[in-house]
Amino acid sequence: MNLDDLLSEHADIEARLADPAVHADQAEARRLGKRYARLRPIVETYRELRGTEDDLTAARELAAEDETFAAEAADLEKRTVELEERLRHLLIPRDPNDDKDTILEIKAGEGGEESALFAGDLLRMYLRYAERVGWKTEIIDSHPSDLGGYKDVTVGIKAAGAQEEGVWTRLKFEGGVHRVQRVPATESQGRIHTSAVGVLVTPEAEDVDVQIDPNELRIDVYRSSGPGGQSVNTTDSAVRITHLPTGTVVSCQNEKSQLQNKEQALRILRSRLLAIAQEEADAAASAERKSQVRTVDRSERVRTYNYPENRISDHRVGYKAYNLDQVLDGDLHNVTQALVDADLQRRLDEAQGS
Repeated sequence: MNLDDLLSEHADIEARLADPAVHADQAEARRLGKRYARLRPIVETYRELRGTEDDLTAARELAAEDETFAAEAADLEKRTVELEERLRHLLIPRDPNDDKDTILEIKAGEGGEESALFAGDLLRMYLRYAERVGWKTEIIDSHPSDLGGYKDVTVGIKAAGAQEEGVWTRLKFEGGVHRVQRVPATESQGRIHTSAVGVLVTPEAEDVDVQIDPNELRIDVYRSSGPGGQSVNTTDSAVRITHLPTGTVVSCQNEKSQLQNKEQALRILRSRLLAIAQEEADAAASAERKSQVRTVDRSERVRTYNYPENRISDHRVGYKAYNLDQVLDGDLHNVTQALVDADLQRRLDEAQGS
């Protein structure tokens, strides 16, 4: 889509959002609001660029008669170049899921109880980060461990209102193996242990994104359990859904009713199926191209959290900082920005090479 088309789309959405009838359909109004927020910086930059170019033309004409306008013309030339570069960045093809909300799953891995405790630490980090950014969070499902950590936990993260950046834009690179190096609370000798936690991040799918045939689902119900396997519910309210064509299995036990757990499990299943479909589409489009969905692969070690050195390292982009305590308290912006910048540079290189 070229710039003229984007400007026309922005004007059309602006007119539709001004129509009260549109807001009767909250889902459609929210979709339009997200798209409008995405187009707004493009339109604003374009308008500022056109205005700056007009001012530059006038300054050059005046400078030909009065040299005192030469400095103003030079400043306007510099600003024009800056705006052209910004607009070029904004027009680079984006990940189609960047406006979507996200489902984030954290699963304890190697390291036993220490891994489960670190899964709890990562959950708190993401919840605090979401709070700083202004996102809404919801624990969809969780399986606590005996010492207060999590065997696995699933959280939905949504943007609050229309924001220029969707949740997926920032969190899509969190998928993979997160390794922690620290002295566990259960370690009496003070030795540093290494354990790992798997993080899976998927864009939250709408009903229109993924159509699920009920005949392709196997739904099992069972009694939910808490830490150590003890029952926390006297009825069979927990739900396990198996998508037979792909073998994808999702379970949910947090809600008190079987119906609520089924709806939450279907919510997770839709997002996983969307990720699978897009991964297959990317592979079919180009075997060489790096898949955007590759970041959901838990087999890749992406980051190390070293407590003794207060160091956090992201191995994909070479990011390293010695403020681990602040990062774990939700100050994750610089870490995610390093990944967003690297992805932007890759897309710039691809656009220039095409």
